[in-house]
Amino acid sequence: MQETPFCLRVGHLLPYSMSDSNTTDFTNPSTFILLGIPGLEEAHVWISIPFCTMYAIALLGNFTILYIVKREPRLHGPMYYFLCMLSVTDLVLSTSILPKTLSIFWFNSREINFSACLTQLYFIHCFFMTESGIFMAMAFDRYVAICHPLRHSTILTNPAVAKIGLAVMLRGGIVVLPYLLLARQWPYCRTNIIPHTHCEHMAVVKLACANTYISSYYGLFVVFCVTGLDVVFIAMSYTQILRAIFSLPTKDAQFKTFGTCGSHLCAISAFYIPRLFSSLTSRFGQNMPLYFHILSANIYLLVPPMLNPIIYGMKTKEIWGRILQLFTENGNKIFS
Repeated sequence: MQETPFCLRVGHLLPYSMSDSNTTDFTNPSTFILLGIPGLEEAHVWISIPFCTMYAIALLGNFTILYIVKREPRLHGPMYYFLCMLSVTDLVLSTSILPKTLSIFWFNSREINFSACLTQLYFIHCFFMTESGIFMAMAFDRYVAICHPLRHSTILTNPAVAKIGLAVMLRGGIVVLPYLLLARQWPYCRTNIIPHTHCEHMAVVKLACANTYISSYYGLFVVFCVTGLDVVFIAMSYTQILRAIFSLPTKDAQFKTFGTCGSHLCAISAFYIPRLFSSLTSRFGQNMPLYFHILSANIYLLVPPMLNPIIYGMKTKEIWGRILQLFTENGNKIFS
């Protein structure tokens, strides 16, 4: 006997009949159905273990960074303010997807309200753009600190840092707003099943029964003209930084100065490389299974929030020293 298609087996969960995919009665559903990772349904519980672990590390690490910077007056400077912005962004970004993803894996809770789906879509892409902008701001901070050290305190004052942070946040919100407005206006008359763990932009747009080329082209514009410009600016900043480092008279001075940028370069790589890999596989990996695309899309959203506090915590001497001191003090209190 031929197996019944999955979309028909879950038909009783849907707000509209799925018996005829071409029906014109199925329009603008009140809920979507997130399938999780199609093809790996039996492994959902096992996949949830590394996902949950990454989320827990991201929460613990980023809250620790925020706590240490707040408590330590020596860390009240531009570099650490930008690091706090990065931690807040990572917390929001990971929290935007993980709770719902884990509810799918653990409780088979696949339904998501239409408005909640669009809200999740907006938060994911808004804070991804915000994080890209924060990395650009951090590169500018390192450029000024190394190439113009005498002017660093006058250029990156506290008000200037606050304005940069606000501008980065507004840019992310404004640039991603058309995603939300366009997705809300499309008629959805094909299906309300999203083969994904979260409401990813193109996964939602593909369900529309209209010509959605505007959304596709605008998405490409954002990738190349916004995120791409961030990457170009970061590359230009570090080109100037490396020139300044190699012009230093001694190897020891070069190594010490480069060490202040090492954590930032590691974090940038952890942020952009998984995103680039996911984009390339989604566009040129048509022969790859669907679950591979979904896993790569989750990795580029989950790995940076987990790695950033580890990278900055271990490679930034001031933060690492304060972390060790914090654990030592708490350990003494417990065993005293």
